[in-house]
Amino acid sequence: MDALVVEKKRKNIDIPIDTFRNLSIRAVSEGKSLKSFIENLLVMEAKSYSDEELYHYLVKNKPQGDVYLNEKEQNEFENWLGI
Repeated sequence: MDALVVEKKRKNIDIPIDTFRNLSIRAVSEGKSLKSFIENLLVMEAKSYSDEELYHYLVKNKPQGDVYLNEKEQNEFENWLGI
């Protein structure tokens, strides 16, 4: 069986003590570690937006960037998004 490799990015975050406590209790109630519980919440939140929605937001609100795509790259990216 082929193993699925998922790239990950590590990020430290600071959360209020009350939030930490509440999330810890919810994680225990689901039989998960706090880390696993928070990761799952973030994955579900990220999946609630389509690539098209995110792209349209960026084009509308953050059109400037450090590196601009040439026309070919932009077309390939839009085709990848299906727009």
